[in-house]
Amino acid sequence: MTRKHSLPRFPDDYTGEKAIEYNNLTWMERNQRTTTLRCVEYLFDPKLGEYEKLEFSDYLILDLGCGTSFSTNELLNLGFNVVGIDVLKDMLIIASQKRNKSNYKTREELILASIINLPIKPQKIDFIISISAYNFITYKKTDLKSMRKVLDETARQIFLILKQKGRAVIEFYPYNQKELKLYLTSFINNNFTGFVIKDNPQQKGGQTFLLLKKEVE
Repeated sequence: MTRKHSLPRFPDDYTGEKAIEYNNLTWMERNQRTTTLRCVEYLFDPKLGEYEKLEFSDYLILDLGCGTSFSTNELLNLGFNVVGIDVLKDMLIIASQKRNKSNYKTREELILASIINLPIKPQKIDFIISISAYNFITYKKTDLKSMRKVLDETARQIFLILKQKGRAVIEFYPYNQKELKLYLTSFINNNFTGFVIKDNPQQKGGQTFLLLKKEVE
């Protein structure tokens, strides 16, 4: 499942001057913010079951792969308390600079860490979103066995840190249906239920959303 060369190179396209260039892309910021709003809407999708919707300030949401905080800031604008995690220091430096200039009323915390090794205590998070970053969690994993191991371990960690009945929306770009099934199966095998949303179901890849609900232990 080798990816096309036209996709961003990880981590090269997100470090140093590239991180600054990324942060200055107005179209990227617009797309990230729009996608974040879709993810929040999907968190309360009735197909996942009923969920008592409180004020967003009552929730703690985790932004997996927050980058320079385009998505994090949109969540803060909505009123969520947010934890942003990214593995790239250069991206988080920019996110921290933005935080120092902001005056959001809700809480924000930025953590330098990998998606596949989350430094969060069990059952602390109400919701999780991840925008595009999930494409890179299998970085340098070329065989199916290694990919499955990383995906399963990540799904287990996400399950662990979510509160009972917690929900997650993962937005990413699978290369094909086989890869999409691999990612979805990793969650289903680790006590999540959910389904897939694609704007164009006939498209092999393209923007894809996994809508996931933690099953009660």
